[in-house]
Amino acid sequence: MNKKGWLIALLLCLAVATVSPLASSSPDGLERVAEDEGFIALAQEAPFVVIADYIFPGIENEAVATILAGWVGTVTLFGIVYGIARLIKSKKRTLAG
Repeated sequence: MNKKGWLIALLLCLAVATVSPLASSSPDGLERVAEDEGFIALAQEAPFVVIADYIFPGIENEAVATILAGWVGTVTLFGIVYGIARLIKSKKRTLAG
């Protein structure tokens, strides 16, 4: 994929991260099933937390804090995937050349 394609993909991911927290205040599917089936109390704490409960620390507006947390996660994951793609592409060039 060319750089323009990567940029478009990043912008689309950021747009989704922006609007998705505004879609519903209900818990996610897995959490909802755990509540409905009565085993939510068996949940264990995560071994580490980067942004607790998807709310960026220090921001009072919960919607904005959630959107910022989504952006941080999106950019972080996108950067990792982009880096891996570049490594794979450079390995293919090395093997082909």
